[in-house]
Amino acid sequence: MKLSFRSSLSLALISLAMLASCGSRKAPARVPAARIGASEEGIASWYGEPYHGRRAANGEIFDMEQFTAAHPSFPFETWVRVRLLSTSKNTDVRITDRGPFVKGRIIDLSRGAARDLGLLGPGVAKVRVTVIPPPKEYLRGRQFTVQVSSVATKARAESLQRQLSPQYKHVDVRYRSANPKGGHAAAWRVVVGRESTPADAQRILERLQDKFPNAFIVPWNAE
Repeated sequence: MKLSFRSSLSLALISLAMLASCGSRKAPARVPAARIGASEEGIASWYGEPYHGRRAANGEIFDMEQFTAAHPSFPFETWVRVRLLSTSKNTDVRITDRGPFVKGRIIDLSRGAARDLGLLGPGVAKVRVTVIPPPKEYLRGRQFTVQVSSVATKARAESLQRQLSPQYKHVDVRYRSANPKGGHAAAWRVVVGRESTPADAQRILERLQDKFPNAFIVPWNAE
């Protein structure tokens, strides 16, 4: 059947739209390991209530008095030294969350870390953030794993566990109840590996990231 010019043009436009739609899909960006010594300068802020007691982006319960922070891109379990440029005072924090979500800010400190830095009063200040090795006292007796997925049903989690078990040791399924203060619904988590340092867990993460680009490192004993 011969198509009219108008019909041909319509089909061409639909095809172009479909191609544009497919081309606009972007694969989730990987989160590479942060290089020790890498640094950046910008504005820091802090957060406490109402987030205290809720789950952070890595799944841990946020305790505003612990020395942790939210960063837009550094992998979870990265440690950074935050130096207040006006006083040269510094404090060390572990990245456990995502943020800040205000243009121009590069890190959001827990209230405890902000107090240590002298940031509670001003609220915001210019800082230098430098990636440092994890403190030895933090690593002592601790192990790390890679969270591959968080799903709604045990059956789906166990199916993924069966897929991964022939390739990796220590593939575990863990149940996490809903947090009444918010942050995460009830879920079944699949974790891979049981390593003594974040660097060792990073090697497992790199093997997994082709199929699981949103995987990330967490402490082994995290709830």
